[in-house]
Amino acid sequence: MKQKEVQFSYEVYASIKGLEKADAELLQAARDITENAYAPYSNFQVGAVAKLVDGSLVNGTNQENASFPAGLCAERVLVSAASSFHPGKAIEVMAISYHNLNGESKHPISPCGVCRQTLVEFERRQKKSIRLILGGLEGKVYVIPQASLLMPLSFTSDDLL
Repeated sequence: MKQKEVQFSYEVYASIKGLEKADAELLQAARDITENAYAPYSNFQVGAVAKLVDGSLVNGTNQENASFPAGLCAERVLVSAASSFHPGKAIEVMAISYHNLNGESKHPISPCGVCRQTLVEFERRQKKSIRLILGGLEGKVYVIPQASLLMPLSFTSDDLL
């Protein structure tokens, strides 16, 4: 038997105040866009804002549906919008925030498994890492150097060969 270990490092900031100006502005935009989410069932509004390589910004919010599997997470809405409206433009950095209408929004959340898989595929497609900035409406902020670190044993196109 051979044992392997997976590890990665990420930055933790006490608040948005510790971030560089551009990162803080992107996270604040993600916080602000949460109000555009359609989340009448969970009351958990998620907003994502990405900066593309050309400096363009793209937004995404979660969109729930009474038929729960039909809903979309903010990250997948954003990736779809970016590839539809800005074809061929890579995503450099994505900030993700949330507003929990049933409780507090004081710590970072991480993309769900489906979003992680989508981000891995998008990184491979654009041949460039996507840096993630994760934070609630207040509190700690995580900066992860590349989205694929969140899903080290992902299913990729290489598995289809």
